[in-house]
Amino acid sequence: MSPVVTDSVRRSPKRLVANPSRVVTMLFVPGRAGSDRQEPRTSAVVARILALDDDEVERSLGDVAARFEHRHRDLIDTFRRHADELTERLDPRCELSETRRLLLGATFTNEYAIEGAALCNPSMVPHPDQTGVPAGSLRFVMSLRAIGEGHRSSIEFRTGIVDGRGRVNIDVAPPFATRGVTEAVPIDAAVFRSELRRLRSDGESADYVLDALGAQFTAAELEERLGRLQGRLATRRQDESIISLMRRIAERTYGVRFPASTSLAERVLLPAMAVERNGMEDARFVRFEDQDRTVSYFATYTAFNGVDIAQQLLETTDFRAFTSSPVVGLADDKGLALFPRRIGGRFAALSRSDSETNTVVFSENLRRWEDALACQVPTRTWEVLQLGNCGSPIETDAGWLVLTHGVGPMRTYNIGAILLDLEDPTRIVGQLREPLLSPAPEEQDGYVPNVVYSCGSLVHAGTLVIPYGIGDSAIGVATLSLPVLLDALAAG
Repeated sequence: MSPVVTDSVRRSPKRLVANPSRVVTMLFVPGRAGSDRQEPRTSAVVARILALDDDEVERSLGDVAARFEHRHRDLIDTFRRHADELTERLDPRCELSETRRLLLGATFTNEYAIEGAALCNPSMVPHPDQTGVPAGSLRFVMSLRAIGEGHRSSIEFRTGIVDGRGRVNIDVAPPFATRGVTEAVPIDAAVFRSELRRLRSDGESADYVLDALGAQFTAAELEERLGRLQGRLATRRQDESIISLMRRIAERTYGVRFPASTSLAERVLLPAMAVERNGMEDARFVRFEDQDRTVSYFATYTAFNGVDIAQQLLETTDFRAFTSSPVVGLADDKGLALFPRRIGGRFAALSRSDSETNTVVFSENLRRWEDALACQVPTRTWEVLQLGNCGSPIETDAGWLVLTHGVGPMRTYNIGAILLDLEDPTRIVGQLREPLLSPAPEEQDGYVPNVVYSCGSLVHAGTLVIPYGIGDSAIGVATLSLPVLLDALAAG
């Protein structure tokens, strides 16, 4: 890489670091150590709360409110909701005072530090609302992978401004972190059938259920058909496993909605289904403009249950209401990144379908991908272990700019760059011979040492802005002149 490109890269001295005080509330159900049998302890705790005298209940709730209310939005409402989860354990004749009810809810609530372990893998897109932005500037949304207790990953956000000179300012995070409310959304029948086929579970029983449903259906409609299938179990025992599998696939389509009163940067997407119970990893957001000029924001991410991975697609227009649904066809691909528009009338994406090379896939359906085409293979020492993308391609007059990651000796992650043909993105028209970014001496240490990694960059005012994770412990921002980089790519 030429010295002029190296000199053009500027790392901001400012860092986002993991903040253990960013917490959300979760329902807490106590269980016996080493046992899944939680009934005895839960019932015993409820009985103890009921046995407390009124004065102690009053004092205890006051103490909890004083210590925690300033850390959460609507904490008292959370206590009410969690108390409602326990109503079936109460004698219907038992009338609780509001104070005792709130203390019961508080007892079954705990805090979870979403950034307690690490903060990493950012992506950046233009904000959907540019109201009030100074002339020549751009407001952005940055997504982050936050890792908490148990190495459980969630997706959170920050906002900021890139000014007319390419300088980046990240807004101070709000005092609260807030979870959304999970809601039902329609299920895509074609994607559902594709996943059944991949798992070799399509057949007569699946057809019996799905043929009666439309191109889209609700979880309730599916459940009604599964109930009918379940009634045939006396003669078709194998259908029991099919029913269980179809319920698990249906669970992978869900919505999340945040209250209008919340700011974008306080919203947190936490695992909401079994397949992602150990994390929502490496979201790659992209602003997508379709042929009719409608704009949506998509993000592919890896759902992890502690053993297996699955690919999911997030969709939103406003970062307040989200839909998550399964991506099928490339189940082992942890690096799917969508192009920001269709190419030749089809959706396109970068992938790493063989776990070590960059490939390109095309599809008529955003949620069904097949037949990856080779694009880039490892050739240099700094990428000898594997290649992948660092987010969605960026369209320029010279071609699709793709930031890549390469892994070399000592499992060091570096960021490189290639340029793809606008009409045929399987063809490389420019490539840097050396990394664009490698861990600087002060960036070597961290939760995962020797890593610089990004999940998506943007261009504004002739400047490429690269948010990147540093050792999975902090987020940095690097900028460089886009024309200088494109010249270097053309000469590479």
